[in-house]
Amino acid sequence: MNLLLQKGRIMLLPAAVGICLLSGCRSRYVQTTITNHTDTPLRLIEVDYPSASFGTDQIAPQQAFHYRFKVQGSGPVTITFTGDSGKPTNATGPQLSEGEQGTLQVSVEAGDHVKWATDLVTKP
Repeated sequence: MNLLLQKGRIMLLPAAVGICLLSGCRSRYVQTTITNHTDTPLRLIEVDYPSASFGTDQIAPQQAFHYRFKVQGSGPVTITFTGDSGKPTNATGPQLSEGEQGTLQVSVEAGDHVKWATDLVTKP
């Protein structure tokens, strides 16, 4: 009897996974790209977003860094880095809300100027 119960559970697992995939179950996340459009490396990059942060040591000139995160809470996204000026630069970007998903593009231009572009939606 125990063997039949175990076989039943094993057979239910693929069915549960299939139902989840067909119903659109997936984690909501924001795919972020930070692009260095300058002629010097960006150093000590930190991005803060509601409830967490991420970063990297360096992004070479004309290169990009990719990161994916889940928004928990609401608030602005900010970036801090050392670039052309040799001094830390802070820039505040768009407001993020829990449940949003999509893309966030951060472009660092000459003179440590930061441009933000988003394509975010909130799914029920």
